[in-house]
Amino acid sequence: MSQERTKVEDRRERALPMAGAAHSAELSSPAAPPKQGQDGRVSAGNPAMDRRHALKVMALAAAAPGLASCGPGTGDEDGAAGASAGAAGIPDGATAGRATNPNARGDLWDPDLLSPVVPWERQLDPDELESLAVLCDVILPADDRSPSASEAGAHDFIDEWVSAPYEALQEGGVLIRGGLVWLDREAHTRFGDGAASASVRFRDLTSAQQHAICDDICDPEQAEGGPFEAPSLFFDRVRYLTLTAFWTTSEGMDDLQYIGNTPLTRWDPPPPEVLRHIGLA
Repeated sequence: MSQERTKVEDRRERALPMAGAAHSAELSSPAAPPKQGQDGRVSAGNPAMDRRHALKVMALAAAAPGLASCGPGTGDEDGAAGASAGAAGIPDGATAGRATNPNARGDLWDPDLLSPVVPWERQLDPDELESLAVLCDVILPADDRSPSASEAGAHDFIDEWVSAPYEALQEGGVLIRGGLVWLDREAHTRFGDGAASASVRFRDLTSAQQHAICDDICDPEQAEGGPFEAPSLFFDRVRYLTLTAFWTTSEGMDDLQYIGNTPLTRWDPPPPEVLRHIGLA
């Protein structure tokens, strides 16, 4: 058992090579958000940056000229909010993602779990998905036991997540789309060597170059108050969603050696010594 646990811990550490040992605890609990004060602001140096400020920074980055190929569509934030109108919360004109069951209602409360329907349109375009897939694989690459995050569909999961008609998730979409633009801009700044703007993309860099950028944004606490604060919030969100996506797939569960959700032909109650130990026998 100790050897199996060591394998799982090794896998989690490999999930983000640039983070190093200092971040292994964070990866084992990816849902932990950056520290916040009672007023909801992220604890930072001078100046502080709250979630709204970070979203504005990323939205401005996405609107920068010369990087339109990876920027959001027209009216991204406002359009996404307007699309959530309606009693059922389904965007107008939305199409079902994979409607395979004719009996499925296709609304947000569809109880059919065998052939679920995604009743909202995806917001990320193919170019953004390609860049996102590369980042997901930097965070969680393939190894000798499991496929990479993108091979398990992590980027598609993130697309579905940020496209959902809920304000908090749509704000995450603004953060992620702006962050992808920031990655390309940073790639050009560091490794462009005088090339034309937008000709150097993050996804085209070497693995070492990609990790060099991610090293500076992989720890929101260390980035507080500095130039990488907003990008670190973007990276933290993508990391959380990537790990959530991967370790809830069958491949991810196999990697963790998780044995739940398995039908049993019989169920034996706890043995008598266990019942006596907890005072039930």
